Amino acid sequence: MQGEPEVAVLRLGHRPGRDERMTTHVGLTARALGADRAILAGDASKSRGTVEDITDRFGGPFDVELTESPKAVIRDWEGQVVHLTMYGERVQDVEAEIRERRADGDPILAVVGSQKVSFDVYEAADWNVGVTNQPHSEVAGLAVFLDRLFEGRELDREWEDADQTVIPKATGKKVVPADEE
Repeated sequence: MQGEPEVAVLRLGHRPGRDERMTTHVGLTARALGADRAILAGDASKSRGTVEDITDRFGGPFDVELTESPKAVIRDWEGQVVHLTMYGERVQDVEAEIRERRADGDPILAVVGSQKVSFDVYEAADWNVGVTNQPHSEVAGLAVFLDRLFEGRELDREWEDADQTVIPKATGKKVVPADEE
């Protein structure tokens, strides 16, 4: 969130044709729930384009980039690395410490997998965090983690340079040009 240390999301792995929807949803969830940028591994240019299109239409700021070397992103990160995995420590046991480190100025890199994550990612992480120790999707894990990290403040975010705005309604859908809001 603006004015605070960066929160970036790294999506490990991407299998074209198989992971398009999930990788796109990782990027959209990162954007909607307060991260500053998403870094997508591999040939995820379609997912990148979709997230950039949503950002153009519904506002930002939010950046999306591709990397061929996700392990280098982790290795070179100047801040805290939080690997989201169902095998990690319970989020409720470590979230305050992670927030405290961020409040001290450390940027956060939240890492989410795709296929099997190699053990060196677990070793490189400052925290291996499970939002539940039951099987679940990386999108669910990311959403819960970001909400816990920001303590719900991300839900009141103001979006800049939006072309369209969703108007909350009890039933139905209403999307209007941003200048009509």
